Amino acid sequence: MSSFDEGNYNLENKDVSSPLGGGREGAVLFPEIFLRNSKEGKIIDVRTPAEFEKGHIPGAYNIPLFTNDQRAIVGTIYKKQGKEKAVIKGLEFVGPAMKDMVLKAKKISGGDPLYVHCWRGGMRSASMAWLFETVGMKCYTMQGGYKAYRRSFHELLENEPWKFIVIAGPTGSGKTAILYELEKKGEQVLDLEGIAHHKGSAFGSLGELPQPTNEQFENNIHEKMRSFSPERPVWVEGESRSIGRNFIPDDLFTMLINSGTVHVMPDFEYRVKRLVVDYAKYPKDELIHSFEKIAKRLGGLRTKNAVEAVQNENYDVAVRIGLEYYDKTYQHAIDNRTGRKVIINTGSDEPEKVAGELKEKFHNGDLFK
Repeated sequence: MSSFDEGNYNLENKDVSSPLGGGREGAVLFPEIFLRNSKEGKIIDVRTPAEFEKGHIPGAYNIPLFTNDQRAIVGTIYKKQGKEKAVIKGLEFVGPAMKDMVLKAKKISGGDPLYVHCWRGGMRSASMAWLFETVGMKCYTMQGGYKAYRRSFHELLENEPWKFIVIAGPTGSGKTAILYELEKKGEQVLDLEGIAHHKGSAFGSLGELPQPTNEQFENNIHEKMRSFSPERPVWVEGESRSIGRNFIPDDLFTMLINSGTVHVMPDFEYRVKRLVVDYAKYPKDELIHSFEKIAKRLGGLRTKNAVEAVQNENYDVAVRIGLEYYDKTYQHAIDNRTGRKVIINTGSDEPEKVAGELKEKFHNGDLFK
């Protein structure tokens, strides 16, 4: 990031001089206050479209001060010719676009206050807040900008007494369905697969929306966890570090590995039936492609048999072949968990019943006895 964009400005809760001239009255807020208060207004991210696309605060609107190319040009001038020439070039770019920026901000605002941020809480956010306030919009900026917001997620994890309960189980055990039922029953649920738009296996992308960037994945987890009370348990499905192309943040993953784990163990035939229902609805070529992703681990003969089973719509056979591989990987995963473990044999019980029993056991203090 160039120093021009994010110069060292005094970001106390008082007037902040704008690089476009004049001053502004709006307060500069710490990230937690900024995020909490912004529920009553609209968040405006003034970074470039490329920065915004890589990751942004959920619900934010992008009104960039510079385009991607303009910011690169201004940054280069700053490094080679100094701040003054960079500011002048920046004003050359911004001047003709100011009207459109204001009109867009007014439309987004709808009379609500604007919460404006850039990368590090410097010139870009101060400039845009000044511009919007000049035409009568109430604005606040974030101390430390988006960089501080990103850091605040890890501070949230470190500083609160989180208690996670991990729901684990072999493929087809209905873990996600159990989580949904727990959420219906008023429990706090962190659905990492739902946030990642991926079910966590070679077949995980079937029927899902495109995955977010990894940065956005973390931001979306942050947003969800901010809605939780640290005093209450958070139920989460057992995952490997990667969910498709998304990766669980290291500090969160460590907390999950060390958390109490409930292993739900339904009947094998129940699992086969559930997986046939869940996956037979997808196109054959997509199912075959998913089997081909794990061909090296399945082996040539089993892969060939699985592909033929799909082609002939013998989904029961295909599922059983897949489970030969996934059951081995599951055993390896549970061996790596260090927290307390309990195994619950669920037979063929439906997720709603299992969720009710888990909730009752936990709140009675019997879950990990």
